[in-house]
Amino acid sequence: MSCKTVLVAGASRGVGLAVAAHLVDQCDRLVAVARTAAPVGEWLQADLSNLAGVETVASAIADEPLDALLYMGGTWETHAFTTQYRFEDCSDADIERVIAVNLIAPIRLVKALLPALRRSDNPKIIWMGALSGLDNFSGREVANSASKFGLRGAVHALREELRSQQIGITVINPGNIGTPEVLADLAANNLTGGEAIPLADLLKIIDCILSLS
Repeated sequence: MSCKTVLVAGASRGVGLAVAAHLVDQCDRLVAVARTAAPVGEWLQADLSNLAGVETVASAIADEPLDALLYMGGTWETHAFTTQYRFEDCSDADIERVIAVNLIAPIRLVKALLPALRRSDNPKIIWMGALSGLDNFSGREVANSASKFGLRGAVHALREELRSQQIGITVINPGNIGTPEVLADLAANNLTGGEAIPLADLLKIIDCILSLS
């Protein structure tokens, strides 16, 4: 991997933390963006669900080149992916939060960091989607599914918008990834979706994307 500066959003836990820990020794600078403390890299405290948080990140990158932007953050409705989930019980605040974190934040972040990405020799953007964003998936979580479908649409459009600038963009749409949190939930029967995908498999996919010409 030839990335010198990498930014991982959602780097304090789960998939984001695993990705940041995997990449931190492969680059010169890893900026770990999260609301709560990230134990690896250069922690940048920011809440990306609002515009002020996005502006904080853009100011921290400033005039430096950014080789890779990985948006690994994500959230879902209360009781999502369990038998307790009911759309009618979802609060308006829950719905707004899921859309803001999963869809609006990554779009705003890419827009704010385009000048930095253009300064890289081989810039890459990777978003974390989910099976719930794919056609005919059987999930019932309305806001989460809408946000993950939205990521796919945004990537299709950005691929064309950024093609002439040679900025690559990818969305990965996996099922349950075997982070410690997910494995604990599966073991306690607090999560549906079957066996988890090994975390190492996801990391290999990310390595592949970042190493492409």
